[in-house]
Amino acid sequence: MEDLRIGVIGFGARHYLATHAHQPGEGSAVTVVADPGERGKVNAREAFGEDIPIVGTVEELLSHHDVDAVMILTPDFAHAAVALQTLGAGIPTFCEKPMAIGVEDTDAMLALAKEKRARLYIGHNMRHMPVVRQMKAIVDSGRIGRVRAIWCRHFVGAGGDFYFKDWHAERAKSMSLLLQKGAHDIDVIHWLAGGYTRRVSGIGDLAVYGDVTDRRDNSDRQMRDWYDADIWPPTAQKELNPVIDVEDISMLHMTLDNGVLASYQQCHFTPDYFRNYTVIGDAGRIENMGDGSGDQIHIWESRRSGPGRPDAVEVVARADGGHGGADPSLVAEFLAFVRHGGITDVSAVAAREAVATGVYGAESIRDGGMPYDVPAVPEELRRYFDEGQA
Repeated sequence: MEDLRIGVIGFGARHYLATHAHQPGEGSAVTVVADPGERGKVNAREAFGEDIPIVGTVEELLSHHDVDAVMILTPDFAHAAVALQTLGAGIPTFCEKPMAIGVEDTDAMLALAKEKRARLYIGHNMRHMPVVRQMKAIVDSGRIGRVRAIWCRHFVGAGGDFYFKDWHAERAKSMSLLLQKGAHDIDVIHWLAGGYTRRVSGIGDLAVYGDVTDRRDNSDRQMRDWYDADIWPPTAQKELNPVIDVEDISMLHMTLDNGVLASYQQCHFTPDYFRNYTVIGDAGRIENMGDGSGDQIHIWESRRSGPGRPDAVEVVARADGGHGGADPSLVAEFLAFVRHGGITDVSAVAAREAVATGVYGAESIRDGGMPYDVPAVPEELRRYFDEGQA
């Protein structure tokens, strides 16, 4: 079996995903990288060797290099524009999440992928995280009955370092952190619930980081240059992005198309960093106590249980690789999809629904909590992707 030739577009903070696709002689190899910045070029050579072809634009990659698939690892605001070029060329495309920062762009990507019969895969790696997969298996087993409600609390202890020192802090480039961070959790909520949000309302605020006056243009640096876990409290942060106009705390209420009610809370100035999901069925509930390998999922199935006294405990499986082993599994699924097509655990329609919920949730927050209806993916498109893009 010849190696798939993989082109990588963007070699910044998420570049390590591409390293999982670089297994020369074992099925796939990165054969060209496109990145306009010198730092990206240096990082690419460090990852793949001095001989790796590097170009500055997507156009150069498409014009001068034959590839079997591409991985788009650019900043969020560039996802749609790049994907429309690669899909337009008929190339199987991995697009990092969020799929885009506007609903119109996500729908254009879906429509073009169908028109060109170009396979589209979105990097929702949490569908491959052991904690999520194990919670999904419990739900699907019927052990807690029919799901009626899901609550998710996301404590983003590294929020100041991760999202308020570069472009993530700007609405024009990220729209809202309900996309960059929330798209993960909204997608998981949808997956566990078996439905998509059709109505959303929210409240939120720029409560902390907007008051920090120490600012710097960090476009010449990457996160590893400024990350410092010893900075505390969040008001002590320095060198934040010159423009900060996204919320650092957000809370959403969601009504799904199957009647499930859900809530999502995200805070970027907590000391701890983990996600907590509670799934409530009509015969029990589950809740994860931590989201990493070796942490626990608690299961309540009787009225004899109580706080700290679940009826059963399931330990989160250990796996190698980033995000609890999710990243290598994500890339492996994409590469198999490039070769064989078919239905994958990651869903392009679900990725679009996560973006749409985040976008309209952010609009609700900025409109004083006004509820917004979330438009569904057109049925013809939904059916095409749900059937495996055949």
